[in-house]
Amino acid sequence: MPPCNFVPEKYQSYPYERMLKIREQNVSPSLRTFYKKPLLLHQGYMQWLFDYEGRRYLDLFAGIVTVSVGHCHPKVTMATQKQLARLWHTTNIYMHPSIQEYAEKLTSLVPDPLKVVYLTNSGSEANDLAMFMARLYTRNFDIISFRGAYHGGSPYTLGLTSIGPYKHGVANGFGCSTTMLPDVFRGPWGGSNCRDSPVQTVRKCSCSEGVCHANEQYIEQFKDTLNTCVPKTIAGFISEPIQGVNGAVQYPKGFLKEAYRLVRERGGVCISDEVQTGFGRTGSHFWGFQTHDVVPDIVTLAKGIGNGFPMAAVVTTKEIANSLAQNLHFNTFGGNPLACVVGAAVLDAIEEDHLQKNSKDVGTYMLLELAKLRDKFEIVGDVRGKGLMIGMEMVTDKDSRHPLPAEEISEIWEDCKDMGVLIGRGGLYNQTFRIKPPMCITKKDADFAVEVIHAALERHMERADAK
Repeated sequence: MPPCNFVPEKYQSYPYERMLKIREQNVSPSLRTFYKKPLLLHQGYMQWLFDYEGRRYLDLFAGIVTVSVGHCHPKVTMATQKQLARLWHTTNIYMHPSIQEYAEKLTSLVPDPLKVVYLTNSGSEANDLAMFMARLYTRNFDIISFRGAYHGGSPYTLGLTSIGPYKHGVANGFGCSTTMLPDVFRGPWGGSNCRDSPVQTVRKCSCSEGVCHANEQYIEQFKDTLNTCVPKTIAGFISEPIQGVNGAVQYPKGFLKEAYRLVRERGGVCISDEVQTGFGRTGSHFWGFQTHDVVPDIVTLAKGIGNGFPMAAVVTTKEIANSLAQNLHFNTFGGNPLACVVGAAVLDAIEEDHLQKNSKDVGTYMLLELAKLRDKFEIVGDVRGKGLMIGMEMVTDKDSRHPLPAEEISEIWEDCKDMGVLIGRGGLYNQTFRIKPPMCITKKDADFAVEVIHAALERHMERADAK
């Protein structure tokens, strides 16, 4: 494990068993924990987490892709502490300096004409508001999303979210339609040069340069959705530039550009959900939508925007923003002084620590190293992603692409944790390891992580051979 000079404080709260009992009795059972023996984390510093016994872990999941610049980043911590002593809360009925300062700083990073921001508190809330704005502005109702998408857990956004375990048996999704996910690894079409990634699928194709048969087929499916599932005019289309909860699924190059054109022909607006891909995580660009050479009409932001502080935003055009101003729409905590100061400090840290470049350099390096594991192990079906937005999909074999059984994936996952590396899980079958660390990780950290994953895969093969 790479060295770390930070020394955590001594844990002084309840014993582990008492914490576990309180969790079982007093915390909602819907808030599930990872691992057979849930971790009791005590402190964090940059890319590291420490448990109650002082054990150190390399965090490759960043609080579900939320800690962008590092746990307790000194600059963000200092700015927060300073603001805590000055002013916490006023609501939007009064002006305070930080909301104007932050709005100017944030919108300066977004291309024209996206220059108006509405600050909220979570990604679900931001996507909920984006849906509302799209419907108000267009005076249409239907919104399209991809299968495999995750856009939130509120009753409104559950209509856009298309992953079975998140669906509850209550009415939701009125006016929401899903379309085929253009997944070039698991979908019906895919080839050897489809996606914007240093690593392509193992699937082969005969496409000549500048031609993508898979993209053409997925666009036909999108057209079919427009022609069969929605009215002639629609409110909009929402997509993640790279799917997050579904396991870093990437679309064929050029797909979103053509999809945006088709949506706008129907009078709809295009919404980019940047909750996971924003703020430099993809490396080559600050925003995920830029990697597709498109400019959306509405952008939603959360998670990394506050490095773990609860805040989110909707950025849009003046015309779309005005549609919300015809009647009252109020948010008590959105854009509070503390959140705006935190958000500004995060933007400063990304720039000063060169974290977008680090995401590109370390992410590309890690993707290529993980691709070597794919080439070595039959159960590693796909390695994909861009920057530090990485997925590693586990299969029984590369030909069938059937998901590796959940119990086998869990054993590999537990082994990684026991060796000091925390990674996420995702995908429709929970079959994909999600690697989306704080953007401050180093190549030495990446080497350690790959070594641990390699060792866990070797252990799995030994168990399989022993059966």
